[in-house]
Amino acid sequence: MKPNIILRTTIFMITLLTVATAAHAAPQILTLEQALSIALEKSREVARAGEYGKSVQGRYIEERAAALPQISLNSAYTASEDRGMPIQFGGGMKQYDSSLGLSFSQPLYTWGKIGAAIKAAEIGLQTSDEQMKLARQVTRRDVTIAFTNLLLAKELLRVANEEMEQKKRHHDESRNRFAAGVATDYDILAAEVAVENAVPAQIRAENQLKISKERLRFNLAVDYDVDAIGELAPKVETGKPFADALKQALDKRPELKDLNHRIGIYGQLVEIASAENKPRIDMKGSGGWHRLEMGDMRSSGALWNVGVFLSFPFFDGMRSDGKVMQAKSDLASKEIEKRQLVDSIRLQVETSLNDLREAGEIYQALSGTVRQAEKLLSMAEKGFEFGVKIRLEVEDAQTNLLKARVNRAKAAADYLMAKANLDWAMGGIGE
Repeated sequence: MKPNIILRTTIFMITLLTVATAAHAAPQILTLEQALSIALEKSREVARAGEYGKSVQGRYIEERAAALPQISLNSAYTASEDRGMPIQFGGGMKQYDSSLGLSFSQPLYTWGKIGAAIKAAEIGLQTSDEQMKLARQVTRRDVTIAFTNLLLAKELLRVANEEMEQKKRHHDESRNRFAAGVATDYDILAAEVAVENAVPAQIRAENQLKISKERLRFNLAVDYDVDAIGELAPKVETGKPFADALKQALDKRPELKDLNHRIGIYGQLVEIASAENKPRIDMKGSGGWHRLEMGDMRSSGALWNVGVFLSFPFFDGMRSDGKVMQAKSDLASKEIEKRQLVDSIRLQVETSLNDLREAGEIYQALSGTVRQAEKLLSMAEKGFEFGVKIRLEVEDAQTNLLKARVNRAKAAADYLMAKANLDWAMGGIGE
């Protein structure tokens, strides 16, 4: 029994160790390019757009079928008896009737109804392409913003930790100076308050980092922890002139192309509705085998028929007029929606350009501030070394440098996110 107990205990411990190792597995560290690659492969938006493409492909096949022959196999077997029929016509005798054959129907002329339906389905195939482009572009934009926010959260946590270490050093130095008789209780208390005041910023930074990692994981649609590697050091650009940016947006935005396609579809729906009360011509026919039994009489043989049929529902209670009115209203609504979208794109492009310029100017200005703060800290440390500056002045210089770095990091992130928004607004993100 003892060897079995030892073996079971060993297996149990190995299992626990494996589970614990998996639970504390290091997050996968990604560059922006790697994150984008994973997102485009895993994104649920992209997957949904792919399913939409399959749906419109099926709709196209369905509508195209209306122009092709419809062939069906038909079989029947009946037994009957009619005692009210005169006997010379088989009255009172049981009858057995069986048949087997094929029937077909082929539209010859439908007043353009079938052609319009097929064309509408063909246009629908183009909408699926634009939906896929839109899904990929939105995914790129959202992942880029989430990735940038994660880099910013890591930088803010680094600065918060640096500030905490600085406050702790100041506190330790105050205690040492108090022990040497060159500081007071007030100095120690002030240093302790400074340490405690730095704690909330550190906690917020740690929490923001967790949220940013989870948001990036959500946008990547993966079930494992992720982390980001990169720098918040953008190359500032002025951006295109508004007229050029707007022209590119109107040429490339997949939403606008999709809406143009849908307007084309609704135009075909008007044609379909208009043909509802118009003449149509169909060819119909059937052929097969027929057997009839009635008393002692039996007969069987081949049969066939074919004909051309005209139908003209010239009055349907004005149902067709109502359908045409609805179709035209839907078409007009889509054209209004297009004008709204064009106005929205114009506003998005103008706003994105202004945000990019503003963020770029702030980032460049703060880059100079960081250089000045670094120089100021260097001067304060030299002055302290030569005895012409006090430690508090050095601490102030360090604090100013940390604040300048925080502001520059936020400005860099704002610029990168504004760049992603502008690229998306112009319909060219990732292209």
